[in-house]
Amino acid sequence: MQDDNVRPPSGPDPLRNLKFLLNLPNFIKLYWRLFNDKRVSLLPKIVLVAGLLYWLVPLDLIPWVPQISWIDDTVAVALAVYGFIKLCPRKIVQEHVEIIDQGG
Repeated sequence: MQDDNVRPPSGPDPLRNLKFLLNLPNFIKLYWRLFNDKRVSLLPKIVLVAGLLYWLVPLDLIPWVPQISWIDDTVAVALAVYGFIKLCPRKIVQEHVEIIDQGG
């Protein structure tokens, strides 16, 4: 007997990357607005700038394998942008998200 409530496991969303790319301008606006907001403390801003500087500086933590030396740069930037949002006050982030959603 087959249970109608059982669904097959869902796989990865094939449109996830496309959705991310379409929202990239809004992410950039959000980061810019938060970075320039005087209510956001210095620590999140330092985290973001440090991650971006690491990406720009031509030094690698994995220099002995040139084919994958981009991995440390990718991880550093990903951690920096994630940490920046997590360290910003949630109320301020939400405020800027709402402004951007309204076309601001």
